[in-house]
Amino acid sequence: MVEKAMEKSRPLWDNPLQFVFACISYAVGLGNVWRFPYLCQMYGGGGFLIPYLIMLIAEGMPLLYLELAVGQRMRQGSIGAWKIISPYLCGVGVASVVVSFFLSMYYNVINAWAFWYLFHSFQDPLPWATCPLNSNRTGYEEECEKTSSTQYFWYRQTLNISPSLEASGSVQWEQALCLTLAWLVVYLCILRGTASTGKVVYVTASLPYCVLIIYLIRGLTLHGAVNGLIYMFTPKLEQLLNPKTWISAATQIFFSLGLGFGSLIAFASYNEPSNNCQRHAIIVSLINSTTSIFASIVTFSIYGFKATFNYESCINKVILLLLNAFDLEEGSLTADNLNEMKDYLMATYPLEYAQLVPQIKNCSLEAELDTAVQGTGLAFIVYSEAIKNMEVPQLYSVLYFFMLLMLGIGSMLGNTAAILTPLTDSRAIASRFPKEVISGVVCFVNCIIGLIFTMEAGNYWFDIFNDYAATLSLLLIVLVETIAVCYIYGIRRFEKDLYTMIGHKPNWYWKIMWAFVSPLLIISLFIFYLTDYILTGTLQYQAWDATQGQLVTKDYPGYALAVIGLLVAASTMCIPLGALVTFIRKRLKREQISTVA
Repeated sequence: MVEKAMEKSRPLWDNPLQFVFACISYAVGLGNVWRFPYLCQMYGGGGFLIPYLIMLIAEGMPLLYLELAVGQRMRQGSIGAWKIISPYLCGVGVASVVVSFFLSMYYNVINAWAFWYLFHSFQDPLPWATCPLNSNRTGYEEECEKTSSTQYFWYRQTLNISPSLEASGSVQWEQALCLTLAWLVVYLCILRGTASTGKVVYVTASLPYCVLIIYLIRGLTLHGAVNGLIYMFTPKLEQLLNPKTWISAATQIFFSLGLGFGSLIAFASYNEPSNNCQRHAIIVSLINSTTSIFASIVTFSIYGFKATFNYESCINKVILLLLNAFDLEEGSLTADNLNEMKDYLMATYPLEYAQLVPQIKNCSLEAELDTAVQGTGLAFIVYSEAIKNMEVPQLYSVLYFFMLLMLGIGSMLGNTAAILTPLTDSRAIASRFPKEVISGVVCFVNCIIGLIFTMEAGNYWFDIFNDYAATLSLLLIVLVETIAVCYIYGIRRFEKDLYTMIGHKPNWYWKIMWAFVSPLLIISLFIFYLTDYILTGTLQYQAWDATQGQLVTKDYPGYALAVIGLLVAASTMCIPLGALVTFIRKRLKREQISTVA
């Protein structure tokens, strides 16, 4: 059966380099730019690199190699590949397609936001540089004054966010148009399959590196950049005793490489049968991890600039306040002697100083650096905050948000490939509809459903899908994949397949990781996730409170918890249901044969 799959005619990549670029374009995505720096900040700076690199060796490279080898050998998408290994595993491929469908539904909204910011990047001044005037033009908008101009532009002018998940609001037509444009771009990139996708990946994979290099050169020359780099590479070794540090390192490797989505299997299925998938697995893994570290250096240099700017602004406000309040001589109060002068003023003028205490902020560079912003906040708030304070901000804004678009489109090509490849492999579908129609229907359906995320409460639904649509599902999918290859298909049989393809059998490292280390690691992660969810109690989310100008914590309503449960169940249940349906079909077929006999 495998040999028949190998003989199946299908389009191929023009060359192995094109395949590598496709994998890099998919794997090196937005998670490298915002999620890895956030985790690095949260879990010990340079100390986070220790568990991260261990997980790369124990989990990332072996599982990437396994998926690439399966796709290349079976010459099928995720559904067909696992069905060839065992008919009872057809549900594994279906689960991967369902997860990729969920991911595509919400992920392209990030590209819509990137388009929105890109279009506004040509304005002078940038629209998030200052707070807008109120309706009476007597001052600034009250909500903006309570927060910052960048947060106001994100939460109010971009998302127009509602105060809670229950207040769904209406669709924001500007965001809906940007989402439509994002899906149109994706459709044009996948219109002709590998013929068009293969050309696009050269741009989506290489251009972000050019922009990151420009940002690195600019970032390292910014005032305060060194503070950010010192913060990044100063390890907090006590975090190594925190189990969540290791879980976060493992899941970052897991998600950044795109394991379990079916995209890598789909990409590999278009390879020549003799392609050296082992070498490519190592190359893609190392490039992906190196990019994460490289992007973090860029991010922390800019983050250090932002933190230093905010810290010095805070110091200057305190100095100006004290100079005016106590009629001090200009230049008598500086950042270096501020603490001594505060003590002197407090001792000399206790009553007057006591009245000023509520207005005197405690300025701390460490506190500014400790202020973590996760996910979209890092990509759209922190970076835009830093960009507005740069020289020629429009140029750096255009470069940055165009880079985000390239990263997002590259990831979307992989996500849609995971959905389209099984569909085009199906004779029942491919014989009735051309690829262009199938691609168009997939993009259209995703776009229509994605309008949910352009509503006033859309960002809350985005967080639900981002947090729960794939996490547990992917762990289960990859665990079953590993067990299927090693213990159902057989590790020796898999060795022979690899020998046929690349000319040599895998060494002891790969076999130990596939058969023992990786499955045990995934099971541990699965248990830790479930334990964490149970101990957390009621699931909560961050809602924007316009009256306070900040995020507040709220409990998810009952229907949101039901949606979370459905998101997890919709993909994970495909695996046992697929096996059950196959068993029933085989049973009925045997009964029909015995009846005829």
